[in-house]
Amino acid sequence: MFAYSTNRTYMKKEKILVIGASGQIGVELTLALRKIYGGANVVASDLREENELLKGSGPYVSLDVMNKEMLHVQIIRQNITQVYLLAAILSATGEKNPPLAWNLNMQSLLNVLDIAKEEKLTKVYWPSSIAVFGPTSPKNECPQYTIIEPTTVYGISKYAGEFWCNYYYQRYGVDVRSLRYPGLISYKSSPGGGTTDYAVEIFHAAKEKQKYTSFLREDTHLPMMYMPDAIRATIELMEAPAEKIKVRTSYNLSGMSFSPIEIGDEIRKHIPGFQLDVKPDYRQQIADSWPKSIDDSKASEDWGWKPEFDLAKMTADMLMNLNASAGSEG
Repeated sequence: MFAYSTNRTYMKKEKILVIGASGQIGVELTLALRKIYGGANVVASDLREENELLKGSGPYVSLDVMNKEMLHVQIIRQNITQVYLLAAILSATGEKNPPLAWNLNMQSLLNVLDIAKEEKLTKVYWPSSIAVFGPTSPKNECPQYTIIEPTTVYGISKYAGEFWCNYYYQRYGVDVRSLRYPGLISYKSSPGGGTTDYAVEIFHAAKEKQKYTSFLREDTHLPMMYMPDAIRATIELMEAPAEKIKVRTSYNLSGMSFSPIEIGDEIRKHIPGFQLDVKPDYRQQIADSWPKSIDDSKASEDWGWKPEFDLAKMTADMLMNLNASAGSEG
């Protein structure tokens, strides 16, 4: 899946810790990193049990990122040089318990940044999100530099985190890098409580029941990305020479933009009887506060980002892989 042209002879010296490795992004990112660096050099960690897809591919440790002392000990013990911090409480889940979401999302980042400064880690990766944008941000082709007034605790924590990343880079020289992920779609891992999760659920429902009820209105356009593009973007950002990284808060990232009715129409090309209904819930208000599309030209200019998947290509690949996994289970 991943065809990188970068010369990786130096990478043998790197030892990576992925925090939140059993989550939606973590599983696939860990597997991709292990292909590049070697299984033994990528330590997966999470509070949850090890994901089945990770078993046998490399080391796994149970780790609470909120326990700074335990985290510090593991980083020293494992000779870690890079950290990918993926642990977070996402948008829809965060609104159910705002203090918990703020505490986890902020303190986990500060713990990692402090240790990175002290141990002089070579790089840190921390994801931001389109949730940093709010109702006052431009709706179409939302630019890198614009009005940002988030209205969810997840978005607030991510925007604050972007400035902490910039602060640790400017003040202490910590090479921390970040991407503002759009909604992510994957056939390998389950969604994690986000407002864009309908775009994952709809494929499973189409395959199993040939019908789906969306919790967003049929005309709600949101920025989305297929997981292979998101993983590739993350690794390309982290492999880029430091002098090419001009944005030290977080880069806008875009793949495609579509609405429930558009993805429903695309699925119907493969499953003609597919039926889409809509029943908007509290997540509609969150979606309405976000941009419909994202301008990621800064990422293209600085380190050459370019998406591979559009809606049609992603839909075909998702359904093919879901059918293949169903066949293997049977």
